[in-house]
Amino acid sequence: MGFKNKVAISKHALRLAFTDKLSWLLFAWLLGAQWTYGQEVNPLEGDPRAARVGGSIFRAQCATCHGADAKGIDSIDAPDLTLVYAGTGTSDESVFDKIRNGVPGSIMPAHTFPDTEIWMLVSYLRSIGVSGISSAVDGNPDLGRTLFSNNCAACHRKGNEGGALGPNLSKITEVRSLEALISSIRNPSFSISRGYKPVSITTSDSQQIQGVIKREDAFSIQIMDTNQFLRAFSKMSLKGLEYEEQSLMPVFSESLLSDTELRNIISFLQSSL
Repeated sequence: MGFKNKVAISKHALRLAFTDKLSWLLFAWLLGAQWTYGQEVNPLEGDPRAARVGGSIFRAQCATCHGADAKGIDSIDAPDLTLVYAGTGTSDESVFDKIRNGVPGSIMPAHTFPDTEIWMLVSYLRSIGVSGISSAVDGNPDLGRTLFSNNCAACHRKGNEGGALGPNLSKITEVRSLEALISSIRNPSFSISRGYKPVSITTSDSQQIQGVIKREDAFSIQIMDTNQFLRAFSKMSLKGLEYEEQSLMPVFSESLLSDTELRNIISFLQSSL
């Protein structure tokens, strides 16, 4: 059967063909094999079926390293793929290339999946990708700069100024929505990012140390302590190692930081100041 005849299949037959994932994979292979190779734009873009099947492929082939929710696994340094499109410079083509060719120097291998399946994975990652704040926040960035300096800069950095105990906030408005930022300030323990999970350590001489985990394996742990010094320990040498559920970041209730002040801070983070 020629390619034009395949395209002419009736809409009713198409609906039947898409009733299960196997049919969709077969159909996409038949039609897609001729045009997926060398594409710069995802040929399946906008088709929700591609994202759904891509999700199934992801859970079967990728979740071992990146987690079923695609948010990564701390212990093996696998990245959060919901952030793959955050910021600028990431295209569907570049994501396709990383899946196809792997990432040198990391645990991410090259893959020999058919092009169509990789485009389905790209569709899935695009569908779950988080986005930043798309419009200017209604706030005063100049006032926000002062508020940031007084309340945040001891632990957080913007540009070349600030601390390192908490996440660098220089581009945070590009990768987190306004609602997510407000939630992280009001309830910082709800979701704690990799690299900032709190821990309490008791050393062999009974010294108590608090900090955030930077790296860890079965035998050792590296933390940044609350004085913002990197420290490494052999687990065998420790008297105690306790993983905390409460973030080291304090809760900023409305009595400490009003909604207006919070928006001023976010406006500052969004600005070029």
